[in-house]
Amino acid sequence: MEALSRSRFIRISPRKLKLICELIAGKRVDHALSILEFTPKKGAKFVSKTLLAAVANARDQQNVDEDKLFVKRATADTGPTWKRSIARAHMHSTPIHKRTSHLTVIVDEQAS
Repeated sequence: MEALSRSRFIRISPRKLKLICELIAGKRVDHALSILEFTPKKGAKFVSKTLLAAVANARDQQNVDEDKLFVKRATADTGPTWKRSIARAHMHSTPIHKRTSHLTVIVDEQAS
């Protein structure tokens, strides 16, 4: 039985999160957490928190063995973009796009 967790409006680009999601997809939860612990990227902290929330959801909703859980899918989708601008010479401005992400992690129990 699968359980999921979503983190929405994360202040990091989805392009950066997708790299980390690819690292843990299909791995066992304990192995994925150790990968995330030693990944030197900012997004690893967000993915780790969401993964732990998905494991807690699986434990609370269904009585599953945490040792059998694996990451079925981890996706980072585009959220709303904050639009800002910075002043430039001769009264011009340059747009700045501050991107946000929606992160979804789905864990499932591995078949015996």
